[in-house]
Amino acid sequence: MIRIIIIGYMGAGKTTVGKELAKALGIPFYDLDWYISTRMRNTVKEIFDEKGEEGFRQIEHNMLHEVAEFENVVIACGGGTPCFFDNMAYMNQQAETIYLKATPEVLQYHLTLGKGIRPLLLEKTPEQALDFIREQLAEREKYYLQARHIIDVNRMDNFEKIADCIGEIRQKLQL
Repeated sequence: MIRIIIIGYMGAGKTTVGKELAKALGIPFYDLDWYISTRMRNTVKEIFDEKGEEGFRQIEHNMLHEVAEFENVVIACGGGTPCFFDNMAYMNQQAETIYLKATPEVLQYHLTLGKGIRPLLLEKTPEQALDFIREQLAEREKYYLQARHIIDVNRMDNFEKIADCIGEIRQKLQL
């Protein structure tokens, strides 16, 4: 049975790597935020707006416990998921956990290239966004570093390098 949970800051490539890894392994991929939105019939932003961060984090915790019971699966979590409740310890108990580690500068670059809207960065100048990423990453990294495996994704900027990342993960997990 294969169960892999990918964590890291927004822009690290959790969904991109997760989808490609699941495809290479021939197993399903779940993005936890997508799973929450589907089950709750609301976007993550709408849930945040309606229930606040505390309410969202409780829902996220419950949905993590659902999806982490699936077998033969790759799961990508939201950037904050490991930082609340006992989520990181639970993920390590349930699965092989992988932290996609990148510098704040690389994360900011990935976020500027990405197509998704990042509400936390919407009204910020590039300098403010970088400072925000640095501060939040410094707070969260103590949780991220508890992952069983750490993959440096600072160089992951094209499909060939994504394939290299998948190969590195497969080698670490002996898959």
